[in-house]
Formats: sequence, structure tokens, C-alpha cells
Amino acid sequence: MKIYISADIEGVADITHWDEADKSKSDFKRHAEQMTLEVGAACEGSLNAGADEIWIKDAHGSGRNIDHNALPGNVKLIRDWSGHPFSMMQEIDNTFDAALFVGYHSPASSAQSPLSHTTHSKKFHLVRMNGMVASEFLINAYTALYVNVPVVFVSGDDGICEIANSFNDNIKTVSTKKGIGSSVISSHPKEVILEIKNGVESVLKSDLSGCKTALPDSFRFEIEYRDHSSAYMASFYPGMKLLSDRKVVFESDDYFDILKMWLFAELL
Repeated sequence: MKIYISADIEGVADITHWDEADKSKSDFKRHAEQMTLEVGAACEGSLNAGADEIWIKDAHGSGRNIDHNALPGNVKLIRDWSGHPFSMMQEIDNTFDAALFVGYHSPASSAQSPLSHTTHSKKFHLVRMNGMVASEFLINAYTALYVNVPVVFVSGDDGICEIANSFNDNIKTVSTKKGIGSSVISSHPKEVILEIKNGVESVLKSDLSGCKTALPDSFRFEIEYRDHSSAYMASFYPGMKLLSDRKVVFESDDYFDILKMWLFAELL
């Protein structure tokens, strides 16, 4: 069994403030260590379930947060960013049996986490796909499904767990914390680590076919920028339309077209 793990930091236990997610700040180190421990727990659960190959994308910020030495010896770690449109799902393909998301968080505009955002916290006010608020979970779950890999596990704040379960209630979720205003009520980090290990093991030992979800036949991707000038520049991407001063829309029947557009939109 070959497993793919996409790991972020804003959804790990205890992390509350942007300084704690910023590599340049003194608060960062402890939370990067927790990110590593939670990813390690997902690896242990995978191995206990019979996985013989595990790939991990370090998908936060610099892409250089996870301590590889703290992970099992047979794990491959993807660090930094290649520039491929798969982004947080770099190198996933149809040879993988399942995808796991660790440390994920609520999307831009959500009140369920003080760290809610969609890829760039200062760039996007709201992102929608086919009318739904587009979280990083949704964007990346569709990427996995594009290559016929089901997402079977998600850990993160209450909000993203609810989103994952509404997407497919067969996905196993582990809630790390609940956001209230600028605060969080967090589960104990050691408890979260154990729940992730056990949750991953149990879902990978189950029938994964129930986690497969069909991709929509077509995609309408709306982006509302915080800055009107970014929307203006984005409107020159082929096929992109300006809907208002800060909002653009792009439509396609091919999800890879959406990912290529999204890569461009993030760079503005």
C-alpha cells in the first residue's frame, strides 16, 4: 500500500497565532515540532495498517518545516516548492492508494479558526468552487481525485473536519482544536498524536472505496481578492473574467486548467 500525506501547520494542536506559523519568529520552532510529530503519527498509523511506501509533501510556507530524521526511515519527504500546479499535492499520481491531510485548517472567511485562510492569508478574501467555499482541503481533495486517489483522513480544526465530513462522511477526521474569535481551545498535543495514529490505522484497514468521490463535470472558480489591483491583473489570464472590482471567475471542464489558473492567481 502506497500512501501520500499532505501536511500543513495551521491545523496542528495548540497553534493559535500567525507568529507561531512564521519560520522567522521565535514561537515557530515548537509548533514545527508538533507538525512533525503529527505527521509522524500518520506515518506510524499507515505502517501499522500495512503501508510499504509513504510520501509526504511539506506543504506549509517555505516547505521546509518537517524534521525528516524524526520520521520512519522509509519515508520520502518533498521539501520546498517545484512550481508544479499540483502544489500542496506535488508528485501525487495514480500509483498511490490513499491520501491523508494532516494539520489542515478552515478556509478564508471562516470564523472557525483564528488562522483561517486559503493558501495566502493576506491575498484572498474568499474563494468559491461551484458555489462552495473553497478550502485547501477541497482544492487538494479534487487534485487527488483527478489522479483517482481518495482522501481518506483529515486532521485539523473543527471547521475543516466538518467540511471534510460534509464532502464525504467516510473520511476519518481528527479534530485538534476549536476556534473562538482569536483564541483556540486545543486538545492536548499528545492526545492528538495518538488519535491521528489510531485514526489513520483504522481507516486504512477499512474499505477505502467509500472515500472515492466523483469529480464534477465542470468547474466555476471564483476568487475575491483583498486588493482590487490583484483582481485587475488576474483578469488578463486567458479565460478569466472580472466580475467586480475585487472578484474574478474562471470556468473549465478540466480540473488541471483550474490548477494552472490557481497557480497564476496565487503569484499576483
